Amino acid sequence: MYFQQFYLGCLAHASYLIGSDGEAAVVDPQRDVEIYLDEARSQGLTIRHVIETHLHADFVSGHRELADCAGARIYFGWKAGAQFEHVPVRDGDELRMGKTVLRFLETPGHTPESISVLVCDLEKSAEPEAVLTGDTLFIGDVGRPDLLGAAMSAEELAGMLYDSLHGKLLALPDAVKVYPAHGAGSMCGRNISSERSSTIGRERQFNYALRPMSRDEFVRMMTVDLPERPAYFSLDAEINRAGPPLLDQSPAPSPLGVREVERLRDARHVVLDTRPAAQYGTGHVPGSLNIGLGGQFASWAGSLIPADAGIVLVAEEEERVREARTRLARVGLEKVAGYLDGGVLEWDRAGLALSATEQISVEELAHRLHEAGAPQVVDVRRPAEWGAGHIPGALHIPLNHLAEGIRGLERALPYAVVCAGGYRSSIATSILERAGFERITNVVGGMTAWVNARLAVEGVSG
Repeated sequence: MYFQQFYLGCLAHASYLIGSDGEAAVVDPQRDVEIYLDEARSQGLTIRHVIETHLHADFVSGHRELADCAGARIYFGWKAGAQFEHVPVRDGDELRMGKTVLRFLETPGHTPESISVLVCDLEKSAEPEAVLTGDTLFIGDVGRPDLLGAAMSAEELAGMLYDSLHGKLLALPDAVKVYPAHGAGSMCGRNISSERSSTIGRERQFNYALRPMSRDEFVRMMTVDLPERPAYFSLDAEINRAGPPLLDQSPAPSPLGVREVERLRDARHVVLDTRPAAQYGTGHVPGSLNIGLGGQFASWAGSLIPADAGIVLVAEEEERVREARTRLARVGLEKVAGYLDGGVLEWDRAGLALSATEQISVEELAHRLHEAGAPQVVDVRRPAEWGAGHIPGALHIPLNHLAEGIRGLERALPYAVVCAGGYRSSIATSILERAGFERITNVVGGMTAWVNARLAVEGVSG
């Protein structure tokens, strides 16, 4: 049996290629599917099956793309209600490829249609060697039960999740390997480990959500203090249910002259600057939104850019334009009008004004906080990060609520923006600039650098 995990750091997403005797299946594919096609060819495999463990909400999946490219069949849990040709699977259904058997388990809880996939290598044993758990069981965590909104209550789904974990997954032998669909950083869980795999026995021993407790206790635990659901999740789930448009039928972004970019910006297109914070800070198109490709670009783009917004890209080179377009498509942002031909340098050559955002060290910030006219520190981290310690006197406005959270602030006053390391704070400075704030500073290195410099911290919980 051939088995390979693919990990996409931008979305903290894991997918799998499994093959035997020339035939292969892909589980939970990302939107751009060339990596699976290339790997299958190199291993002498033909992809015949595309399996989705559920309707993913945090990214647009590659099931339709891969089925079209490879001539494969698509498999979903029978409750998914997928609106395209597919094979609906139920508990105990099997898929055989040579000497490998994939057996489906219905494991609702994260979503009603969630399934897990038992992997049996018959050359070794008829017993399962591994289980692909989708978003039902993570390493160190379990799937959130609150992502369906009004469609089904978190309490009802949490009860289903308890039953799936204890009645199905924890009934497996301790030696069975666990391979989930997400790792650390995904919003589909609360405390997912950075480990990429585990075993049932290890999760039984160390996973906080699997410790002995009643069903009612589990439901209470899983439905309190949940992180806010990103706004784009419901959109992506419906795109996956309907079947996303094919990427290879979408036109490549076109080069745009500076005057056309200026016109589109003034017509309320989002000018999306994908460069690192330092480059963005040195000079950028006024009113542009900075989300650097070096971080969780797709997740933040999906959270901050409306699905129907036209987008103009700013990047260092055309290869980065193509990368940005692909990563936007992974979260359902399809309306890329083009990119600034020649980049910011061409904008400057045309005699158009550039904006700049000051970048300062934590030591410089600490110095300024003791001077007259000190800036107001704005901390844009998530609530749990804020609770673990923050700069004294800082104002807490999480990044995903920044646009509405700044409405009462005086735009002419100085503000220094901080996050964990400087990535989200640069996004925040661009939002502040777009809202008319005039004196904005990005704190390089963020709270990590602040703590390492042994500067004052308050509000440390626990």
